Amino acid sequence: MTGTSLVEQRPAGPAVVQVAVLLETAEDYRLAGDYRSGSAVARQAAELAGASGDPAGQARGLRSLANQLLRLGEQEDAVTACREAVAVLEATGDEAGICEVLTLQALPLNDLGMHDEALDVLARGRDIAQRLGDRDLLYWVHNRTGVVHGSMGDREMSTEYLMRALTMADGMDTEARFCILNNVGDNAVHEVKRLRAAGEQDRAEQTLRSALGYVEEALGLARAARHPFRESICLDNHGMLLALAGDFAGAARMIEDSRAIAVIHGYRSLESAALQHQAHVRLMRGDCAAAVEGLLEALDRAVEAGEKPMAMEIHRELSDAYELVGDPAAALAHYRSFHALEREAHNHVAVARARMAVHHFELDNARLEADKARLEAELHRVRSVELEAANLSWQRQASEDALTGLPNRRFAELRLPELAAAAGPLCVAIADVDLFKGVNDRFGHFVGDEVLRQIAALLRDNVRDNDLVARFGGEEFLIALDGLSLPDALARCELLRAQVAGYPWEVLQPGLSVTISLGVAVVPAGGDLPAAQALADERLYAAKHQGRNRVIAG
Repeated sequence: MTGTSLVEQRPAGPAVVQVAVLLETAEDYRLAGDYRSGSAVARQAAELAGASGDPAGQARGLRSLANQLLRLGEQEDAVTACREAVAVLEATGDEAGICEVLTLQALPLNDLGMHDEALDVLARGRDIAQRLGDRDLLYWVHNRTGVVHGSMGDREMSTEYLMRALTMADGMDTEARFCILNNVGDNAVHEVKRLRAAGEQDRAEQTLRSALGYVEEALGLARAARHPFRESICLDNHGMLLALAGDFAGAARMIEDSRAIAVIHGYRSLESAALQHQAHVRLMRGDCAAAVEGLLEALDRAVEAGEKPMAMEIHRELSDAYELVGDPAAALAHYRSFHALEREAHNHVAVARARMAVHHFELDNARLEADKARLEAELHRVRSVELEAANLSWQRQASEDALTGLPNRRFAELRLPELAAAAGPLCVAIADVDLFKGVNDRFGHFVGDEVLRQIAALLRDNVRDNDLVARFGGEEFLIALDGLSLPDALARCELLRAQVAGYPWEVLQPGLSVTISLGVAVVPAGGDLPAAQALADERLYAAKHQGRNRVIAG
């Protein structure tokens, strides 16, 4: 695949169709590992979509552009593209799209050494994924969070997040499966060394065996997809793991195959990494002179490719290698070069932060100007409805529970007499979340609040429009079922109980499980509401004492 032949061979059409064609072509280039062509086509798609008023196409184009710039090592430009995509998606209210871009944005930020910023965008992504209850989005958040912690040197935390993501990868597409398998393998190279140094030999060997299996599976996926970039990465990781297992000959073959693919396809950073790792394997098997020779070659390639973080690491390894071969002067020289590049890296991060802050400021200004123009155009309309909106707001605050959006106890106590006075039967049920204090204690109040919000939504969505669901306080809810006999009310409450028990709570937090108990009573003739509520309350506590997660109506 060369040039833009795929674009030229397709017929022209309306702008939205042209954008779709460009995006498809950019994806074809990405899957083939031709990121240079892919980024050019993705940029074209984003610009065309922006000019033609197609925000969805513009956001997809910017996301594709960022993804391909990342592979080309153009990290600042990748961050910029992600920020512009988020701005477009925020204007359209596409929260899922925002989360996808944020998990992508974390990678170039991480590569730039801006780890705090990477964790910040991932935290925002996690909040969105949990709010949407989207398991796929949460998988990518955990995956990328593990990568960032690994880059920060926190291998235990990295392993925790990556393994959490791995447990969520079943049933996902090939790309997602490959990504987590490869990341777990890459992290294991460092984790095995850490565990061995800590004297935890059994855990180290178990981690190594598992990682070899994961990387072999990832390599199979890369080859099946005919994706040379992924294959090169996998071969390199596989080689390093084999070296840790003591198979130096196998390691050398794997890493040489990785380097050969990188050379053929022009993946300069992968070539430099392969040369560095070849030398590292020689050092592991005690061939220090050959290791020095290989590290010097890797250093030349890293400098030529502009890979300063890699060059910094190679200088550190050369310092250790020269010390082993008995050349303290050379060891000191490379140690000083390592620290010089380390200082330069810190300065580079500061400069990158400053440049991106300027871009962020300019982007915010452009958005503010657009908002200002829109607000001025709508000013007359806003002023005309302002008083009415204020009145509605006060009424809502007086009658609505702030956490769940349900009617509050005050509203329910005003509405219940009206329902009781109407013709026909009325049943009241009191529902209570089982062991809710344990949820707060184990998972925190943020998760507890999300549980209450989700239960409120389940209750509201599974009653009729003429029924009433209100939050009575804490983890207690009141349900008034208008026109239902006690058997029918019991059936409806069984449905509510089952909806809560069957909800996939682990999407919100792994290990989370939630149920409710309910007591049901008929409002007697004459509308004696206090008596009915007291009876429903007694039956609720009977349900609790009989094992919870049940409905008692008599």
